[in-house]
Amino acid sequence: MKLKGLTIAVATVAMVGLAGCGTKPGERTVSGAGIGAGAGAVIGALTGVSILNGALLGAAAGGAAGLISDPNKVNLGKPAWE
Repeated sequence: MKLKGLTIAVATVAMVGLAGCGTKPGERTVSGAGIGAGAGAVIGALTGVSILNGALLGAAAGGAAGLISDPNKVNLGKPAWE
């Protein structure tokens, strides 16, 4: 159980950091949701939760992190599509 909690904590921190791609709220929300979906799918597969449920939860968490994070505090530079 300790490994499961640690995995979720590390993934959450990573999603919040990676949700900083882009400068506009829409860009940050979409990139955060995409990154969160991928991370959630991996976590779901590793922890026994279904991959789909993990991806859905990860997308929601990553999208929310991207939407509410401030680009002046978390900025990883220009997004790849620009």
